Amino acid sequence: MEGTLIVNHGLMTEKYTEQTALYTEAAERLGMALHVYTNAQRPESCGDFVLFLDKDVVLARTLELAGIPVFNSATSIALCDDKAFTYLALKNSGLPMPKTLVVPMTFFETDWTDNPFLPYAEAQLGYPMVVKEACGSFGWQVWLAKDRTDLVGYLNKTSPKRTLLQAFVATSKGRDIRINVVGGKVVASMYRYSERDFRANVSSGGSMKPYTPTPEQEALAIRACELLGLDFGGVDLLFGEHEEPLLCEVN
Repeated sequence: MEGTLIVNHGLMTEKYTEQTALYTEAAERLGMALHVYTNAQRPESCGDFVLFLDKDVVLARTLELAGIPVFNSATSIALCDDKAFTYLALKNSGLPMPKTLVVPMTFFETDWTDNPFLPYAEAQLGYPMVVKEACGSFGWQVWLAKDRTDLVGYLNKTSPKRTLLQAFVATSKGRDIRINVVGGKVVASMYRYSERDFRANVSSGGSMKPYTPTPEQEALAIRACELLGLDFGGVDLLFGEHEEPLLCEVN
């Protein structure tokens, strides 16, 4: 068996080339040839499958239409790339999540100062509240609004990009769990923490250590991946008021 690993042409940094090397080494141990291409290249043949480590969903769908098995699927990648769609896909699932509002769409840069959505959001979520762009990575597009001034500033900064507001889970400030699921099984987990930021993301200055999830945390992560149709995914969980797991994001 041989396959193709697709990565993004614009992300050929040390972090990503190291990840690519780990995949190719793992394939070699399994006696499998894994050829690496970027989304800017078009191989003559992709072999038996494509391992798609990119967010170029148009390319992923193009490969699927050519009859090539793609992991993850274009549909699942699109659902997880946009946190608004992730939220809507899981909204009626019964999975515990922080209360979430999707900010009304705008077509142009907008001044939110007197927008009627603001008092509604304040009544629903209170302060502080989390502001996050729907499409973002590493926690870099996530902020904590302490008051109306902060909220207006962040919404002015993000518009016209799609943005979410979420209730701040104070009991999980500066800590979360990342659980990696492959084929419906938990294969690795880490505890992430930060002494100086409400975000625990390692790329935003946090630290990490190995973690053994509880059965409840494992079940939540596996179910989220199942509902989103993921063959593999990284699930971020928060700690609720009584240490119960809350679903934050699925990557």
